[in-house]
Amino acid sequence: MAEKIKCVVWDLDNTLWKGILAEDHSVILKPGIKEILDVLDQRGILQSVSSKNNHEDAMKKLGEFGIQQYFLYPQISWGSKAEAINIIAEKLNISLDTFAFVDDDITEREEVRFSHPEVLLIDANDIHSILDMERLNPVSITQDAKNRRILYQSEEQRKHEEESFTGSKEEFLKTLDMKLTLSKVVPGDLNRVEELTLRTHQLNSTGYTYSYEELTRLIDSEDHLFLIAGLKDRFGDYGKIGICLLEKQEDRYTVKLLLMSCRVMNKGIGTAFLIYCIKLAQSQNKDLFAEFLHTDRNRVMYITYKMMGFEEEGEEPGDTDDDSQQVLLKYTSKHHKDFPSYLDVKAPDC
Repeated sequence: MAEKIKCVVWDLDNTLWKGILAEDHSVILKPGIKEILDVLDQRGILQSVSSKNNHEDAMKKLGEFGIQQYFLYPQISWGSKAEAINIIAEKLNISLDTFAFVDDDITEREEVRFSHPEVLLIDANDIHSILDMERLNPVSITQDAKNRRILYQSEEQRKHEEESFTGSKEEFLKTLDMKLTLSKVVPGDLNRVEELTLRTHQLNSTGYTYSYEELTRLIDSEDHLFLIAGLKDRFGDYGKIGICLLEKQEDRYTVKLLLMSCRVMNKGIGTAFLIYCIKLAQSQNKDLFAEFLHTDRNRVMYITYKMMGFEEEGEEPGDTDDDSQQVLLKYTSKHHKDFPSYLDVKAPDC
């Protein structure tokens, strides 16, 4: 099944507006465009621009039309649109198979197809059916989804400030005044939990997805501890950004699922989740295991487990990793673990 679209990249000339800006500055916005942009935004679908234009003139025109705020990392230049899409994907940290590109020019669409065959291509003549396309209709629309663009814009502010910061990465993170809250999943969280399992691939330990009904049963299960993470800092609220599902057994806890939104990559949230699990298991004199399924995207999660002191069951020194199978990891480290100093963590008592 094709991935749901996470980002729509728009051409401008004869796509968002009628006319060619470089030839006539009196271009007019196409009918219904504002409504389409707003609905996609409310669905949590990010949007950007790849256009061959003068950057200053195009941004000014988007501002005049009152739609500039919708577009993250707009790429407006005379260069390749395929390369522009690649830059946007890197800045947003989402994979190209969740991108759609809208352009009136078949030559431009074919150039993008050649470089990025996984990108969904949409003819500008079809934009009025875009809201009905299955891949642009999320399974559910959560409050986090409605705020997604704002969350990314806040992250852009953080990145700008970090670039001008002269200290270390950890010293910068301390300036953010980050507050991480781990709490038990409640019914009101289920739509967001379902959304996270469907959208998150890079920072996902197993790739498991659960239906709404399965998630409901897990909340009520005495054999599981189901946690969700919320994060705030001085720039604002990240929303609900991670989940952890622990299975309880007589002699052990097993992490069945651990995932985080890509927006919090490199902020130590996965590490904090694992430290909580370690502390919980140790407080009850139980072993801690974790299921892990190697995929072509979640290498970062595997490295996180290994750096925290997890080893594959039965692994011998010098063994090579097999990226084609599920493995069971066991926490074997004897070193004391504590939450990162830059995180103020609130969690259920261990």
